[in-house]
Amino acid sequence: MRLLVPVLLVSAATGGLLAQDSRGWLNLGVTEFKSNNYTQAVADFQRAVDADPSNGVAHLYLGSALMQMFNPGAETPENLAVAAASNKEFLKVLELDPSNITAMNNLGSLALNQKKWDEAQSWYQKVVAADPSNSNAWYSMGFIAWSRYYPAVSAARVKAGMKLDQAGPLPASAEKDQLKAAYGLLIEGGIYDLQQALVTDPQYDDAMAYMNLLIRERADLRDNAADYRQDIDAANAWVDKALAVKRAKVGTRNATGMAAPPPPPPPPPPGQGGGGGGQAGVRDEPGRIRVSGEVMQAMLVRHDAPVYPADAKSAGISGSVELSVVVGADGAVKDVTFRGGPQALSQAAIDAVRTWVYKPTMLNDEPVEVDTSVTVNFTLAQE
Repeated sequence: MRLLVPVLLVSAATGGLLAQDSRGWLNLGVTEFKSNNYTQAVADFQRAVDADPSNGVAHLYLGSALMQMFNPGAETPENLAVAAASNKEFLKVLELDPSNITAMNNLGSLALNQKKWDEAQSWYQKVVAADPSNSNAWYSMGFIAWSRYYPAVSAARVKAGMKLDQAGPLPASAEKDQLKAAYGLLIEGGIYDLQQALVTDPQYDDAMAYMNLLIRERADLRDNAADYRQDIDAANAWVDKALAVKRAKVGTRNATGMAAPPPPPPPPPPGQGGGGGGQAGVRDEPGRIRVSGEVMQAMLVRHDAPVYPADAKSAGISGSVELSVVVGADGAVKDVTFRGGPQALSQAAIDAVRTWVYKPTMLNDEPVEVDTSVTVNFTLAQE
């Protein structure tokens, strides 16, 4: 089913053209894409595809524009339909060009941002098979390994009565043996993937950050304190390396918290359509990307807790407040929008989140703005 979007019929900006061929619609779509007008870009790229279904570049641009409209973490039918439509276009690209690595990467990114770990892993494996030097794909597989293992080891720590920041390893138990059996190879595979990313790009600080995390989580499965300490020392060394590289890239910013976001969706390839005396292109300047709230939470540098409204507390009102948040390129929160939850708690949540500061998110070595989501929980038991 085709995603229904508004379609531009006649525009003064296009010189009042009443008809376009595939290349013309492609060029118009690229102009809208560069302006971050993704809804209109989708409409134009869809026209390009309709005019020439064999135009693989048009399918690639259409899928990329749809992916920019997809909001990771939002489970609404409309949002999932956008992801499905984007996925369909990238698959069409591969029908026309089975070796198109950009389409494979984007399919992996879509699956990753929907936590379809097996599907994402499969696409990234295809990417590195075609291009062993693709550090983005190696890094993404390392992120997938951590994403699969971290919830399990965190739950095991809670069950063992350990705080999440308490020194390990996990005490001997049947649950620990099960963790080793279920995740041992996954952890080693993820570490290998990150090593390959760093072979290709020795300055890949996000890969260093996840190397730290995976080795640190592996430490909990060690059988004695000496082996645990060895892993922790190795993890700390990766922290130091990552911080040194980040400082070199963004000056003297204080980057704390080692979790990094999964790679943002790669931008569409350089425009290949002509017309109007010029060649179409994609964004020259970094724009705004979408990153899941779960990932951005790990990038928090400052995280002030909300003040529980006294009247709401006395009335027994509790629950979760859902917010849409725009994080600036410098990591500071620029805008907060209420999405849902108890109205009596909404302003307290908004006031708190406005003070939050995140580690800057990098795209092509440049800090970019981020659209994300935040859930602020209020429980009557909190102090």
